Amino acid sequence: MIYQYKFEKILTIKEKEKTDALAKYNTALKRFEEVAEKLYKLLRKKEDLLEFQQEKLRNGLSVQEIRHHQLFMDNLEKLLSHCQQEVIEARYKMNVQRDILMARNIEVKKYEKMKENDFYKFLDVIKEAENKQMDEISIRQFLSKGVR
Repeated sequence: MIYQYKFEKILTIKEKEKTDALAKYNTALKRFEEVAEKLYKLLRKKEDLLEFQQEKLRNGLSVQEIRHHQLFMDNLEKLLSHCQQEVIEARYKMNVQRDILMARNIEVKKYEKMKENDFYKFLDVIKEAENKQMDEISIRQFLSKGVR
């Protein structure tokens, strides 16, 4: 007798969904890391620019140069704000994909556990059938010896 799990196709589908969810999560994670790295570099650039600007102010700076630096800082602030929003969105998408992945993983584990329990029941049925067969053989042997 060959073991055949009745929900094998469903388990296969659930495993594929889990694999797809893992791929989407990895993509979302990679996107988040890229955007976070971009934000880090912009913050670092802002910090360096502020240090540079402070040094220039100590040594003296023309009004035109101050305006130029301020305009550049304003543009950098806008870019930082936009990048922070991208990080928030990327983190949200990553968390959503993580939650989906966890749900898919739980589903697969449930079906695997059901398969395991079903297999143990199958083994019990086989063992019971073997025991009945052994009992029948023993009875036949006893009857054949008793008849002589």
